[in-house]
Amino acid sequence: MSQEFEPSSVPETAAQLEQRITELEIKASFTEDLLDTLNAQVALQQQQIEALVREITQLRRQMPDGRGDGPRSLRDELPPHY
Repeated sequence: MSQEFEPSSVPETAAQLEQRITELEIKASFTEDLLDTLNAQVALQQQQIEALVREITQLRRQMPDGRGDGPRSLRDELPPHY
């Protein structure tokens, strides 16, 4: 289906030019479709990233203020055999 462009001294016929143009249009169409698909995927991933950032922010707000810097209660520790 695809002929690579090779410059030559022989002029192309109208049919050959038409075929090359058609092939380029097909490639352009597939490229546009791929670009649309990738744009949609990037937009979806951006939404997921924003949701994860919100979730991390909420989890950080739920953490105790000490964040483990001070002495911890032994009641919060798991037993050694756990």
